[in-house]
Amino acid sequence: MPTFSAARGDSSFTDAHGVEIVYSTWRAAKPKGVVQIAHGVGEHGLRYEPLAQDLVRAGWTVHANDHRGHGRTGLAQWDGDHARLGRLGPGGLRAAIAAVEQMTAVAKADDPGLPVVLLGHSWGSLMAQRIVNTSSQEYAGVVLSASALRLPGLMNGGDLNRRHAASGPTTHEWLTRDRAVIDAVGLDPLAVEADVLGLFGLPDTLRLLGLPRRRIPHDLPMLLQVGSEDSLGGPRSVELLARAYRRRGRLSDVTVRVYDGARHEVYNETNRDEVVADLVTWLGRAVATA
Repeated sequence: MPTFSAARGDSSFTDAHGVEIVYSTWRAAKPKGVVQIAHGVGEHGLRYEPLAQDLVRAGWTVHANDHRGHGRTGLAQWDGDHARLGRLGPGGLRAAIAAVEQMTAVAKADDPGLPVVLLGHSWGSLMAQRIVNTSSQEYAGVVLSASALRLPGLMNGGDLNRRHAASGPTTHEWLTRDRAVIDAVGLDPLAVEADVLGLFGLPDTLRLLGLPRRRIPHDLPMLLQVGSEDSLGGPRSVELLARAYRRRGRLSDVTVRVYDGARHEVYNETNRDEVVADLVTWLGRAVATA
């Protein structure tokens, strides 16, 4: 019996600086809610289509935009110059974060009354942390994938591939144990190296640092998913982040899931079925709580 696949719809909106932000939507027939995906540095939203299809089958409509300077957004922004992909442009990191929040507003306008869960991966999770500090009330829950406590020494700002370099010939070994995914990244014309300092510059790189705010006004459930071999933050950093959300932020429902042997992209790992099943179960509980 064939596996159902949702049709992908592509659209765009214009941000405050006049940049056209491209996004994709996968719609569930009778959605329980909306999952908004915020991708990582050097990649783009279409890499999350397998996850989006899994979520649609579980009853969730999914939106994923290509951030400032990235993917289809970046290609149009930089007049087709692939060498400039990853560079954020006018407004920098703050404009990229504002566009994620604008994507939330678009999602809510499309499906009024449905709960929205923000799922940020890697850089997307760092932006999500900043959004939680200011706009937690906009979301029914937040998922942080491959995240880190945003402090020096607890978030790797150097060569993310170094600890996994011996496992293969590419610079993408740190992403996953799945060779097919690694090979696909190497061939992806919209993917670039995740060199945050080189792409964003020092001021915006420093803007990524910070802590959860004290007493986050809206008590929303949070799920943190991380591979035990993730080279950005890893389990220790994520556990400290969870503690900060519980103690500083006073969030009452913070769940951590660590996946043994998994690297950075837990949704593209060899045990992705386990990771996605945990996500779907948590989403159902989060919306029931909301």
